[in-house]
Formats: sequence, C-alpha cells, structure tokens
Amino acid sequence: MKRNEFLGLFPALVASTQATSPRTATLDADQLPLIPPYLRKGDKIALTSPAGYITLEDVQPSISQMESWGFEVILWSTIGKRDNTFGGTDAERLMDLQNLLDDKHIKAIMCARGGYGVNRILDKLDFTQFIKHPKWVIGFSDITALHLHILKNCKVASIHSKMCNSFPDEFALAESMVQETIYSIRNTLNGSVMSYISLPEAYNRMGKSEGILTGGNLSIIISMMGTKSEIETDGRILFLEEVGEYLYSLDRMMTTLYRAGKLNKLKGLVVGGFNRIKTDDPGEEFGHSFQDIISSKLLEFDYPVCFGFPVGHQKDNFAVRHGMLHSLNVNENGATLIQH
Repeated sequence: MKRNEFLGLFPALVASTQATSPRTATLDADQLPLIPPYLRKGDKIALTSPAGYITLEDVQPSISQMESWGFEVILWSTIGKRDNTFGGTDAERLMDLQNLLDDKHIKAIMCARGGYGVNRILDKLDFTQFIKHPKWVIGFSDITALHLHILKNCKVASIHSKMCNSFPDEFALAESMVQETIYSIRNTLNGSVMSYISLPEAYNRMGKSEGILTGGNLSIIISMMGTKSEIETDGRILFLEEVGEYLYSLDRMMTTLYRAGKLNKLKGLVVGGFNRIKTDDPGEEFGHSFQDIISSKLLEFDYPVCFGFPVGHQKDNFAVRHGMLHSLNVNENGATLIQH
C-alpha cells in the first residue's frame, strides 16, 4: 500500500466516531481552552478573506460541499474583493472579520485562503463578543497568526485545516486522500473524535506524552515572536509545517525557536510537511536536510518527536483542533495523535 493511501485510510475510519467519552485531561480547568459549540445541520458558516484575495468562482466548490453537509454557507463582503495581493483593503478585511467575530448567529468562520495579511489587522480586532460567544475559526498557513492570537489571548480552540481554495472542483472525482482531508473538516466541526497516524520515520524519537496542541506554519510562528500573538509552548505539543523556503532559512527559524526557549519544555514535537524546499545556490549548498536541521535543535531534550505527519501545504493536510488536549504516541510502528 502506498504511503498516501495508508495515511488516508486511518483518519477516515477513526474520525467518524462521536466524542461521547469524558475528557481525560490532567490539566487544571483554567488551563484548558474554551471549546466553541460543535455544529449541527442548519448552522451558519461564513466565508471571509482576511489575508489573500480569492474569486467568487474559486469558493463555489467549498460552498457546495459544506451545504451538502447541511450547513448554511454565507459569503461575507471580502469574498471577491481585491486590493493587490489582499482580499480587500486592511480596513475592509478588518471590518469583515470583526463583524463575524461579533455575530453570535455565525457558528464557524472559514478563511477562504492564506497568502499574507492577517498580521496587518490582528491588533485592531476586538475579541470581547467572540469570547462571550466563541465559534470555530478555520484555516492554516497565514491563518496561523489568528490561531496563535486566539489561543493566547482568548483561550479559545480553533481548527487548523484546509480552506476554500483547497476544495476540489469535482468532489466525486477527487483522489480519496483529498476527499478524506475535506471530510476531516466536517468531522472537526461536528464533534467527532480526531485521531491520526503517520508511518515510521528514521528521525522519529519514541515516547508518549499529553498536552495542548499548538503550532502551524513555522515562518508565521517566527513572525509572531515579540508580539501579543507570540506562541506559548511550555507543556504543549508543538506541530510545525512549512513550504517554499531555503534550507538555511529553515535553520535560521529553528535556531530562533531554540534560542527563544520555545523548544525547552515541550511535551512533544509533530513535524508535518516541509515541502517545495528551494534549491540552494550553486556553491552555497547548506548541506543538511530539513530533518537534520530540526533534529539538531532537539539533542538535549527527550520528548517524543515524529516526522511526516499529515498536515501542511500538501494533499494530506488533515484538520486538527488547535488549542485542545491531545496525546502523542511515537513507537516503532509510527506515530498517533489523538484529540481528547
């Protein structure tokens, strides 16, 4: 069986189980995040573009799919707007997202795509009503900034997953892997237990741990350092993914995490896709793989580490609940990540 076929099979089977068992958290109640209400048929999901622009045509597949799940999908004003690379001006994107955070009738906010732009509006957002009426915020890549800010400042869980621009045009004709990743969004929204497995990797480090899951795109995490959105990692399971960077740049970012103490007190590290790595300039070869780069920063620590996890800028980018308690088990058979 091919790797992608294997990875796609397990989440499809496990994620369909409803979360009815009591939570087995060992953390104090004030350390656990607020969990937005899970969605039911008829609930409203709003689409917005807080970062890059996207066309009305490009969001149609996601609308059709989520409507087939029984949700009411609402287009917010930035869908189809464009201000150069952005989904509207800063003021337009700010107003769009603020209105959604304040609207207690909206049960989930699906970010249409990543790109760049969330950090430009983040500090002007008012989360007062959002904390009173929490809802699921969905996305990844540049949306990592929003996930980190919400967890640190609001203590609310969110969903790290594909966005509107990743839904296939013809769902029935899409690869099974792509279908399963889209279904994982539905399953995170409806309260299903989320559990994933990855194959053994030579760079894995065995062990078991439990902690709140946090992370996302590495370059966005680094860009939040020194701000009100800076990632908190002590006692947590960190997951990382990246795309389109040079190896020396990956080393620089991992070195920053190390120097800032962000790797010191982790419960575990989950490494997702590090894809489309740029070719070194001739004569300037870095000489180490991204696996070597990451592993070299972990030598003095003993927590479990797994590579090749199905999250990131790739087809096997499954939805995970950011900010919620997870257990990580890395052994000779691979790694499992289970949300409690």
